[in-house]
Amino acid sequence: MTGTIDTSVPPSGTGCRDCDDSGGWWVHLRRCAACGRVGCCDSSPARHASAHAAAAGHAVAMSFEPGEDWFWDYSTQQFVDGPALAEPTSRPEDQPVPGPAGRVPAGWRGLIH
Repeated sequence: MTGTIDTSVPPSGTGCRDCDDSGGWWVHLRRCAACGRVGCCDSSPARHASAHAAAAGHAVAMSFEPGEDWFWDYSTQQFVDGPALAEPTSRPEDQPVPGPAGRVPAGWRGLIH
């Protein structure tokens, strides 16, 4: 597995940090296993999680969706095994998908990758 995983670092928040800063929206969320930064998946318009992996060199991310515990290595484009990370391990279950509430445009399905 490429990159470092820090099991002690908590997630950066409950949604994509970059989308929150720019007023954007996301489909699903991924959490960097090295630094905890939460970003949006590659189906989302901005693809912030993979952009973070490329820019920071933090190749491994974990799904940040309820009930999912898989890891993805952006450098190899493969699923990988990973350890338990610091809680919380997913976005809040009452947070809508896509999200966040109030920022998802009508016709969003036509805007995803």
